[in-house]
Amino acid sequence: MSGQAQTRRAAIGGAAVSIASASSLATLAAPRVVGAGLETGAIRAIGVETAQIDYQGRRALRATALEKAPGLDRLVMLDTPAFGDGVIEAWISGAPSPTASATARGFVGVAFRVRDEAKLEAIYLRPTNGRADDQLRRNHAVQYISHPDYPWERLRAEAPAKYETYVDLEPGRWTHVRIVVAGAMARLHVDGAQQPTLIVGDLKHGPDTKGAVALWVGPGTLSHFSDVRVTS
Repeated sequence: MSGQAQTRRAAIGGAAVSIASASSLATLAAPRVVGAGLETGAIRAIGVETAQIDYQGRRALRATALEKAPGLDRLVMLDTPAFGDGVIEAWISGAPSPTASATARGFVGVAFRVRDEAKLEAIYLRPTNGRADDQLRRNHAVQYISHPDYPWERLRAEAPAKYETYVDLEPGRWTHVRIVVAGAMARLHVDGAQQPTLIVGDLKHGPDTKGAVALWVGPGTLSHFSDVRVTS
């Protein structure tokens, strides 16, 4: 298979997957280029409760943020090969949970190059900001972070508007995201747009880092994920 991209589909929400708890198994399709059979790998939830449900016409993984979670990030770790450069695609949806605070925005996204569950790059959405009446809030609809050293507060303070931007979003609605990672650069494409919504040219962990891929959920969020594809 030399020279051919190897694609693994984390069949989240697919007919072959059964996700009922943090220790559930996900079914991963073998590389699409050969169309072989199925194999299984673990999904592990950190700081979220998970369940498999039908949501707005899709079989989905629901991930609800726990009020008290260890560390900075709430994650659903995917059992994929170490990810450095490649493409991550997913349908995602986020909305504030019923018990969320007034500052909750329905934070939902994807983390990549995850190491030790604490060092990661991530791009996420703030769905309630997408159609806010306040233009400043709209400008904060999409966010890049790099934990542990570069949370959103530091990036916004040191480089205003560089690591976040606007895109049309609605809480609870399915949104398609495509993240293209190459070296120190990541590009986010939203809902099939050919041009990227956000370009990050200086991923903080450097161009050669590799790690896991994870679904990322912010505090006070009820999120859904479907049809996650990781291509290295």
